[in-house]
Amino acid sequence: MNKNKEQIQSEWLKKADLLTETLPFMKRYANKVIVVKFGGNAMGKKEYVSSFAEDIVLLQQVGMLPIVVHGGGPQIGEMLSKLKIKTEFIDGLRVTDSETIDVVEMVLSGVTNKSIVTAISNAGAKAVGISGKDGNLITAKRLMKIDENSDSNVERAIDLGFVGVPKKIDTQVIKALINEKMIPVIAPVGMGEDGLTYNINADTATGAISASMKASRMIMLTDVSGVLDEKGKLIPELTINEALDLIKNKVVVGGMIPKLRTCIDAVEGGAEASVIMDGRMPHSLLLELFTEHGVGTIIRKNDN
Repeated sequence: MNKNKEQIQSEWLKKADLLTETLPFMKRYANKVIVVKFGGNAMGKKEYVSSFAEDIVLLQQVGMLPIVVHGGGPQIGEMLSKLKIKTEFIDGLRVTDSETIDVVEMVLSGVTNKSIVTAISNAGAKAVGISGKDGNLITAKRLMKIDENSDSNVERAIDLGFVGVPKKIDTQVIKALINEKMIPVIAPVGMGEDGLTYNINADTATGAISASMKASRMIMLTDVSGVLDEKGKLIPELTINEALDLIKNKVVVGGMIPKLRTCIDAVEGGAEASVIMDGRMPHSLLLELFTEHGVGTIIRKNDN
């Protein structure tokens, strides 16, 4: 009986030590903006969504100002398939015609957005779902892709349809929600100056919002541990120049290139630092923010 008591006390002491260790990090990020990109792949599993929502609520409760930007690629694909609408990808970007953009907006701003809002509400905080169209948050411009596979020496532009990139970010609606102690949950759909709706890559939207909000951290939750070196080992920290060298030397390839470029753009645009990390690990967000070395790859400004 006494032994059990001692074991229980030991466990509580360990928990108390852990809480004490997190205190400096709570102070560091108090009243600081943390922008988190939550991918569509993770949304297919309820346990991921619930765990993510609990972490986001905890961040707010210890004094941080979390903002969530989400994807929804798998959910869009599933709905297009149900509606028997054919879809095409060029270099990872969905070609989006007028029929497809209606489905994209319906899925992103509807079911997907509200499922995250509901999870955060169930975890104990007030969240508000918006899209980039609300409050003119994201003014988009049409993205024209250059055909790099053409045999011709003449560059050929590929029209991806209603696919856009952020041209301007108006943070007023985000700040209004934060001031009311609410967590903004943002669907990456924007309005063009032409009055049309554009589908925006969630990573790109996250980077632009992080820069405009001068975020303390932009965190990209992915399905990889972070940026890897030539031997496949995690690189815990990079400056902008070091990150550019990895791209130039083809150490970083494939889908990691646009993610890393987005992180670089966010930091150059005003964010303090960006992080690429594995969001599948339970409470990885807390481990990143509340431990000295984090769990992913952090990208910072160049050393002076």
